[in-house]
Amino acid sequence: MSRLPQWVGGLGAGLTRLSQRLEEQRRRAEAAAEADDPEELRRAGHADAPAAAGSVGDGPVGDGAVGILTTPRTQVPKTVDGVPHDGAEHAAPAARPPESVPAPPAYAPAVAARPDPVAAVPWGVRVAAEVGWRLLVLAATLWVLARVITTIELVVLSFTAATLITALLQPTVGWLRRRGLPRGLATTLTFIGGFVIMGLVGWFVVWQVQDNIDSVSSRIQEGITELKGWLLKSPFHVTESQINSIAKNLQDAIGANTEAITSAGLEGVTVVLEVFTGILLAMFTTLFLLYDGRRIWEWLLKLVPGAAREGVAGAGPRAWRTLTAYVRGTVIVALIDAIFIGIGLYFLNVPLAVPLAVFIFLFAFIPLIGAVVSGALACVVALVTQGVFQALMVLAVVLAVQQIEGHVLQPFILGRAVRVHPLAVILSVAAGGLTAGIGGAVVAVPLVAVTNTVVGYLRSHSREQALRMSVAPRGATALGVAPTLPPATRAAEEPRD
Repeated sequence: MSRLPQWVGGLGAGLTRLSQRLEEQRRRAEAAAEADDPEELRRAGHADAPAAAGSVGDGPVGDGAVGILTTPRTQVPKTVDGVPHDGAEHAAPAARPPESVPAPPAYAPAVAARPDPVAAVPWGVRVAAEVGWRLLVLAATLWVLARVITTIELVVLSFTAATLITALLQPTVGWLRRRGLPRGLATTLTFIGGFVIMGLVGWFVVWQVQDNIDSVSSRIQEGITELKGWLLKSPFHVTESQINSIAKNLQDAIGANTEAITSAGLEGVTVVLEVFTGILLAMFTTLFLLYDGRRIWEWLLKLVPGAAREGVAGAGPRAWRTLTAYVRGTVIVALIDAIFIGIGLYFLNVPLAVPLAVFIFLFAFIPLIGAVVSGALACVVALVTQGVFQALMVLAVVLAVQQIEGHVLQPFILGRAVRVHPLAVILSVAAGGLTAGIGGAVVAVPLVAVTNTVVGYLRSHSREQALRMSVAPRGATALGVAPTLPPATRAAEEPRD
């Protein structure tokens, strides 16, 4: 019994040291978790385990002592007058950490880790979501762009017309400069000559219409009288009272809508002012594009990010060549159509043959639809003034010239530079007409042709860049990794007839 107080004091000191080591182990584990250090986490978890085990349960049990916990004799605290004191400063050094992590206790619940939310979403849904929000951004951008264009429609149409006129006149400026003329003089001569010719054509059309309007009006009245007589004798059983009733209803409708017609006339005055403003703006824009087009393009290139500047710099000249080829080819084709159809109208004694030929020339700038409208106008004039037979002859002439245009002239003159699928032509003309009227229908096809050229060049440019940046295999030569085969190899691989 004399050793019982000493044993109880040693047991209390051992439990105190065990709690201190467990607390230190917890602090080390928290610090290692914050620092994301697995080695420190392992060291914190197992450095003190052997020492704790050595202080509890390995020593011999004293005489008559009951229990399994004991402390080494070197760690037994000193007693003063039978009262035990703390002996932590005399503790034995810690043992080496174990080599393996002990298994968790059997009562610890198994908690399954939650899957990543991204991995839980099906792949198809993720792809659809990625494409969907990008399409929404593009749609919003196009909507904002359409609103801006609608707000400044006059400026946009004037600039577009100036660009088309510049594409038509630019080869003349280059030809004059190659003949030794300065840039300013060549630009001035081309600008004045081009707009004078366009002004003379417009004046000639107005003069021809005013000169023949009286005869055309009288022939139209005669045609209406003949149509009235044909309806009376037709198997439709139309009576003269019904025809007079229709005419009276038309007169009443015109009289009732006099205010609307007057307001439309006032709006027509506003439209005329806008047209003159657009013409002046297009003229000044054409002048500056002819004189300083290259420097304007170089300034625009500075606004493009550096990573995409090389591709845009290569796509720009190709787009301009496509636009120039389209405008020049369309003018030549329209001129040939107007000349041959005008000659046919003249020999068939159709009135207003020259103005109709000019209208055919202008409507030829609207692909497919313009030819149909201008040909129908010529047939209607021939039907009203000359009769059914002459109208059928005019229809035959128009169809023959348009077939020659579609199968011979356009493939030969325009070539592959501006080849656009007919479906793309119809859809672009319809979309342009619905968006901006006749002006939109005129610029729709050249815009599609230029876009096709730019997209094709950028695709090939990106492919060449990828080949250039790719690492060549060991031992490869320059000819082995070239994007195209050398001439000798191509000639050897080409099939022979």
